[in-house]
Amino acid sequence: MTPAKSEAPTRTQPLVVVAGRPNVGKSTLVNRIVGRRAAVVEERPGVTRDRKELDAEWCGHHFTIVDTGGWLSSDDPLDAQVSAQSERAIGEADVILFVVDVTVGLTDEDLAVARVLKKSGRQVRVVVNKVDSDQREADVWDALSLGLGDPWAVSALHGRGTGDLLDDVVGAFPTTSVAVREDDGPVTDADGVVDLVAGTATEEGIPRVALVGRPNVGKSTLFNRLVGDERSITHDAPGTTRDAVDTIVETPEGTVCFIDTAGMRRKSRTERGTEYFSVLRALDALDEADIALLVIDATSGITHQDQRLAERIGASGCPVVVVLNKWELVAAEDRIGILADVGDRLAFLGEAPVLKISALSGLGVHHILPAVAAAEEAYHSRIPTGELNRALKSIQVAHPPVGARIQYGVQGANDPPTFTLFTNGRLQPTYLRYVERGLRERFDLGPTPIKIRVRAKGANGGGGRKR
Repeated sequence: MTPAKSEAPTRTQPLVVVAGRPNVGKSTLVNRIVGRRAAVVEERPGVTRDRKELDAEWCGHHFTIVDTGGWLSSDDPLDAQVSAQSERAIGEADVILFVVDVTVGLTDEDLAVARVLKKSGRQVRVVVNKVDSDQREADVWDALSLGLGDPWAVSALHGRGTGDLLDDVVGAFPTTSVAVREDDGPVTDADGVVDLVAGTATEEGIPRVALVGRPNVGKSTLFNRLVGDERSITHDAPGTTRDAVDTIVETPEGTVCFIDTAGMRRKSRTERGTEYFSVLRALDALDEADIALLVIDATSGITHQDQRLAERIGASGCPVVVVLNKWELVAAEDRIGILADVGDRLAFLGEAPVLKISALSGLGVHHILPAVAAAEEAYHSRIPTGELNRALKSIQVAHPPVGARIQYGVQGANDPPTFTLFTNGRLQPTYLRYVERGLRERFDLGPTPIKIRVRAKGANGGGGRKR
């Protein structure tokens, strides 16, 4: 896969970037503007790391708002990546909301951010947050010393002053901006990459592919490789990703929305607060996904938590592609054993393809898109009733059931393919597995889950199963 260039994508609506040092209330302000808890919020610094882009509207003006990680002048590699992501967003902004904390006053970090914003040449609005009462009003004017214009006093938590701020923001938008309408499709740059405007990926025909797995297995590195951009922050420390990050990509296989998610540990080891809400966002992304990429660290083998995550994917009802990352680090003599372990411990995933890749070097990554496309096609399969019943007849002739027969079958639904078999008695579970395998082979259903329900004549209800 050829990575996209680092040019900013062409946009059809204005971009508002919320910037500032850590723990001044940037994510709370973003949630207030979009009208929902879209960003993870906690009363401690460093919660937000990746850029999160969301669709917003004020008085008929549509725009994209970007929540950024806290900007810090630091030698720490992770802080440097967070700050670099913020600076990239600043460079693309039409309007920047520079948030400071009135309860703390101006700090050296605030002054450093102000210098960066002055050099950017962008329109800046200084937002003094946590002005929860009139007693704080006098302290707001200290922000004049930043040299970025008159400050705006707001309380992001309570909504105080945010309406006046937004009136001013939308008035500063370029007059040539075109608001995104509900019937507009995704907008891409020359290389086919565009960051997600919330709601766009729900357009019919754009599959949502969620990357899920334990912490530190390489999901964000793979995500960046797939979208062709350093969209997610990567670091050796587990738990670097805190929120679900979506990006739409134009690929040779069609338009795809990739979703990077936070790593999920066992429930007993998941901490309250940031990690707890990060896991909830990851589970929400999985439930809304059309396809899941289960990313596994091949050097660790299949762990108990990998099995639990695979079960959770199975419960969501979407197809799964198993991705063994860091394959280049596995000793040649260990590879056969690892693949056998995948077959044994993830056997309940059925025909899920297993891809051996290196997200860091790109080895094998080109196999992911074809696997995703095949899974997506199979997931939406609709088999004509005549063809289905001819296949069922052929399956029974090759290996007749004992004590009962399938009289006929219908496909009641797709997404995933769901079949109802009408029988003159109860079928054994082993025979149903045989029927499922036969249907997969005849109709090339690949890794998609299949639901088979049985309605036995004279029985009080039928059995259902999903694979």
